[in-house]
Amino acid sequence: MPTPFFATLAGSIAYGAGRLDGLGDDVTARAGAGARVLVVGDAGMARLGLVERVREILARSGHAAVTFADLAGEPTDAAIDAAAALARQHGAGLVVGIGGGSALDTAKLAAGIAPADRPALAYGLCAIPLPAKPLRKILVPTTAGTGSETTRTSVFADSTGRKLWAWGDELRADLSLLDPALAVELPRHLTAATGVDALVHAIEAATVKRANPVATAFALEAIRLGAAHLPRAVDRPDDIAARGAMAIAAALAGLAIDIAGTGIAHAIGHALGTIAKVHHGRAVGLCLRAALAWNAEAAPESHAAVARALGVADHGQGNAALAAAGAAAYAALLDRAGLPLSLADHGLGAKDAARLVQISMDAENAPMRDNNARAVGGGDMARLAHAVLAA
Repeated sequence: MPTPFFATLAGSIAYGAGRLDGLGDDVTARAGAGARVLVVGDAGMARLGLVERVREILARSGHAAVTFADLAGEPTDAAIDAAAALARQHGAGLVVGIGGGSALDTAKLAAGIAPADRPALAYGLCAIPLPAKPLRKILVPTTAGTGSETTRTSVFADSTGRKLWAWGDELRADLSLLDPALAVELPRHLTAATGVDALVHAIEAATVKRANPVATAFALEAIRLGAAHLPRAVDRPDDIAARGAMAIAAALAGLAIDIAGTGIAHAIGHALGTIAKVHHGRAVGLCLRAALAWNAEAAPESHAAVARALGVADHGQGNAALAAAGAAAYAALLDRAGLPLSLADHGLGAKDAARLVQISMDAENAPMRDNNARAVGGGDMARLAHAVLAA
């Protein structure tokens, strides 16, 4: 019998190629006719014209929108505060976030804190509760990776680069809008890194201590979709079926981690982001590559299920052997996707191991460490850090 658990699921999810064109009606249904809207995107989405496209779609439906696209790289507390201030100034009743995880995390937390006057930093690590009545949120991912559109978490950095997070029901999207056509312009290396991010979310959610049947159901389907379609999405960027499968995989993986959380790959991956701003998907992908076989030794049954979802044939070889084969299959998938293994391009090497261990063991990473499938001591963390940096 499963251990007792409680699972809170996300709001509405809409899927379809070209689905963005219905955004005006979505806003009307949630915020009324003539709603005032804040559109949050990043600089890349602005250059591609997507932020302006969203504004025009809203204008055709009678909604008055202002845009915030002053984002470069991962979200910061300063950017979130600026977006929240613009929402208050505009009198926005709803926030649309469009882009990758940075834009969506910024949009979610800006919508969450706009009704109050405290800065984003005040809510870091759940230091205080989020305001009780957030602005409505519609989230439109343009990558298939973070799953931010279906989680209640926003990750951001403070002025020192330290990675923090805010969490709460107030950050849940009212609508997650999945339009695979929006991802066809995503460069090959970002398709790989974001797709690997979704896989890591799913693998960790299926194997961590808080894993449960609901999270695992979402996670295993996300793994199956990702393993089957990520190489196609990388090699054939205009393959809408592959892009669509990856969009669904990322959203399912987001649901899974929202219920079960993540593990050691995210603890070390966040530390890599703090040290050298390594892309989050690449960071967690490399960290799981270092940790997966080691974790599987402590939880062979759940890791055997992951191996099957990755496409490893089960010939009755037993959970331990199947789990080990799953770790090898995951490493091969990273190679197939073309994810760079060496972090030398960020100037990282063995000399950085001690700092990587230190940050991985900091308080902001404790929930991920403590949830890992296998208990993590200082010596374990050092071995894993060296493995990540030695690739």
